[in-house]
Amino acid sequence: MSIKNLIELRVRAAMSAADMPDDCPANITLSTRPEFGNFQANGAMAAAKRLKSRPRDLAAEIIKHLDLTDIADHVEIAGPGFINIHLSNKFIGAQLQKLIGDEKLGLQVPNQQRVVVDYSGPNLAKEMHVGHLRSTIIGDAVVRTLEFLGHDVVRQNHMGDWGTQFGMLIAELEEHLGEGERPELALGDLEVFYQQAKQHFDQDEKFAQKARQYVVKLQSGDHHCRQLWQRFINISITHSEAVYLNLNVTLKHSDIKAESAYNEDLAGIIESLEQQRLLVEDQGAKVVFLEELADKEGKPSPVIVQKSDGGFLYATTDLAALRHRSMTLQADRVLYFIDARQSLHMKQVFTLAKKAGFVNTGIALEHLPFGTMMGKDGKPFKTRTGGTVKLTELLQEGIERACTLVREKNPELDIDEVAAIGRKVGIGAIKYADLSKTRTNDYIFDWDSMLSFEGNTAPYLQYAYTRIRSIFRRADINFDCLTGNIVFTTQQEKDLALKLLQFGTTLEQLALDGYPHILCNYLYELASSFMTFYEHCPILRQDVVEDTRSSRLAISQLTARVMAKGLDLLGIEVMEQM
Repeated sequence: MSIKNLIELRVRAAMSAADMPDDCPANITLSTRPEFGNFQANGAMAAAKRLKSRPRDLAAEIIKHLDLTDIADHVEIAGPGFINIHLSNKFIGAQLQKLIGDEKLGLQVPNQQRVVVDYSGPNLAKEMHVGHLRSTIIGDAVVRTLEFLGHDVVRQNHMGDWGTQFGMLIAELEEHLGEGERPELALGDLEVFYQQAKQHFDQDEKFAQKARQYVVKLQSGDHHCRQLWQRFINISITHSEAVYLNLNVTLKHSDIKAESAYNEDLAGIIESLEQQRLLVEDQGAKVVFLEELADKEGKPSPVIVQKSDGGFLYATTDLAALRHRSMTLQADRVLYFIDARQSLHMKQVFTLAKKAGFVNTGIALEHLPFGTMMGKDGKPFKTRTGGTVKLTELLQEGIERACTLVREKNPELDIDEVAAIGRKVGIGAIKYADLSKTRTNDYIFDWDSMLSFEGNTAPYLQYAYTRIRSIFRRADINFDCLTGNIVFTTQQEKDLALKLLQFGTTLEQLALDGYPHILCNYLYELASSFMTFYEHCPILRQDVVEDTRSSRLAISQLTARVMAKGLDLLGIEVMEQM
């Protein structure tokens, strides 16, 4: 249990003992300034409005019943009714001591849930491009965090492998194979292949007609078309999995649950909606009109689930997927990392799924949208010629730029060492530049800033980690076998200890809201706090007494472990030197 949660339980008990309603929140927050203590309990402010009392009087009543003798050495009322809580050195040291040797760093989360997470989901008709980056790495950071906290996480990679475009693509592939070309060569560059197929479709009516026929055949289970389609899909998935490996993302082949997986369920979705009399026919299409999402003029929101030609839409597939995730996978919570432009679509799917009984009562359905990666010109990130930037090419450029920087900083390293460090720095820089920005905001992609060794960047944090590890190498001390009692002789030691103890609260917030930038900010603050500690608190100097030295080594080790774990949860690797 985090310190924040522990304090919240104690304050809630005190509020109850003071005859305040049980639904009045304790409102525990981290203090923003040292003179306000370490935590603030602001529940008296909200309770006062309900009870028509003075906040300071309620705060005094709370303190009267508040037992923090084992936690705090000082509690005070400030301002109109804030309760400042100053943690004792003994308590802080004891809490930090618990983390030494604990693989989970003291994290215990009750109420574990089964969480299904939909992320990445590239369109297999083309190679992965920069537009897939945010969903992939934000989703993966949240997944890693949920798993570390003890939740049962089911990854769902809802790849786009179905639809009208695949009729065109398999018709094009058939012609290439007919000319004796091997499929892996024909599909070596999926983007080029797609453009060739599209040009062929636009310029050759006979080919276009064949492509349309192949769509129907594919959807009806034609053996020949299914074979062509499967060959295309297999190679496209191989492209995607190579990107995942390079990107250090935890998605595996077994996590794929593509659009085609729900093809046999779509007719059943329509049948169920018809039986419940939720469907109406409109211009030949089957539509559900949702009064729950009516616009300002009172017009219900239309959800088309079947076209006039009998074809199904994304909404139909998403309903089938959601039913599977709730009824089969038995999810308590389903998270969708899909860009903000799909907000209305997701609202429609969630609303209709609940209305039609496709999901269990009480399930949490959450769309976690994100903004767009922008170029320095303020427009969506593109190549110099205005084309789509392939993700594999972006990652390779990041690695090459990082290798150049590593060689300049460490000319003594051999080529293999430069390559290994450069890969971790380059991939880490790209990911962190994205993850450190508020998820819902657009951000500017800038090589110079993301690869800087100064400021809130991955290279800075990776370097900070290596600096801590170097302390142990210089002292010839085994990093993994360290023991020592935590003692505080300076304010800088206490400040660093308090920052370390905020790790759990940070992860809990990330798991709840799905904003990785709060972990990025925490790690940057932790690294900054360590640098201040290191400047003011000598460790290996001969005049440092043994108990203080051992304590400072223990604090340093915990800092390195928290930094490594935090970066790992973001999917960023650390190294011993750089």
